[in-house]
Formats: sequence, C-alpha cells, structure tokens
Amino acid sequence: MNPNIPSIDQLKELALPAPVSYAPQTWGWWVLLALLLLAALLIGIRRYRQWRRDAYRREGLARLAQLRRRSDDLNALRQLPELLKRVALSMPTQSSAWNAFPVGASLLAKRLAHPISGSTDPALSRAGSLPQGPAAIKGERWQNFLQQHCQKKLPADFSDQLAQLAYAPDNVLRALPAPHRQALFDTCQYWVEHHHVAA
Repeated sequence: MNPNIPSIDQLKELALPAPVSYAPQTWGWWVLLALLLLAALLIGIRRYRQWRRDAYRREGLARLAQLRRRSDDLNALRQLPELLKRVALSMPTQSSAWNAFPVGASLLAKRLAHPISGSTDPALSRAGSLPQGPAAIKGERWQNFLQQHCQKKLPADFSDQLAQLAYAPDNVLRALPAPHRQALFDTCQYWVEHHHVAA
C-alpha cells in the first residue's frame, strides 16, 4: 500500500460561502423601494380619505335598507324623498355652505344645520339663511340634478314620483302596487350607491 495516499479520515469539508443577502446591493434598488413605499402610502391615504368621504353614502344606504324593510309602511315611503335630499345635501362638492362640514360629516349633522323644510321667506333666501343647492330645488331642476349625478338613465318622472310620495294623500300611496314601490326603492338605492361626485 502506498503511504502517500491520503486516507478518508484526512478529508475536511469545504467551507460554505457567506449566505446571499436579500438586501439590495446598489442604491438604485433602495430608491425603487422608497418610491414603492411612497406610492403605497399615497394610495392608502387616498383610499382612507375616499372611505371617509363616502360615510354619508354608507349612512344613506343603511337608512334606505331600514326603509325598504318597512316598504308597506306609508311613513317609510314618505321618507324616501327626504332621504335623497339629505344624501344630495351631504355630497362633498356642494357650494361653500355645504363644505363647512368636515369630510365624512353625518347626514344628521348636515340635516340639523340645513333643514330641508323651513321658511320660504324671499328675504331670508337672499340673506343666505336658507340652503341654496339641492334642498332648494324641486320639479324639473331636481330631476335634472338627480340625472346629472347618475350614470344610468333615471325614469323621466322620477322627481314627480318622489313629490307624490311626499305630498300625496295616504289613499293614493296605499294604492301603489308593490312592484312600483320596489322599483322606487331600487332606483333610490341605485342613485345613492352610484351617484358621482365631481373631484
């Protein structure tokens, strides 16, 4: 046997290289990471602000669901027009009178500050004491307002139907067929869910 042949006992394991770091090795990757984090932060802030801005919409939909559950009740039908007016008053891009509220102010807060019904004294209107905007419009102008903020074509007499719900005698409302009532609720729900607000 040749004495120069190493034995298996003399073998040693090779040293492994240092583990590869997952941290970026050049400054360009750090810049890209910072930009991605900044973009994620900006998107998060924007979504949060949108969520707060849509608080009035969520509150309106919750109230509409309560009214829909009582669709056979005349009071629930009579509250539909008021609910749409309150949602319209709560839209965040109305005139400065409506923008006095913080983003996400509730429908109740805006209703208390700007009641829908009230004195119609022209002197008060000129003085700016009464709300100027969706609360002050009716008829064809109300129909146009609703249609301008809706992507889907609304029924041509939608504002007249709302006026009928608000002012018609009880026997007229009792005579409304159930499919017609449900169609009114569906149209109101679509408008509250999908009305667009200019950014």
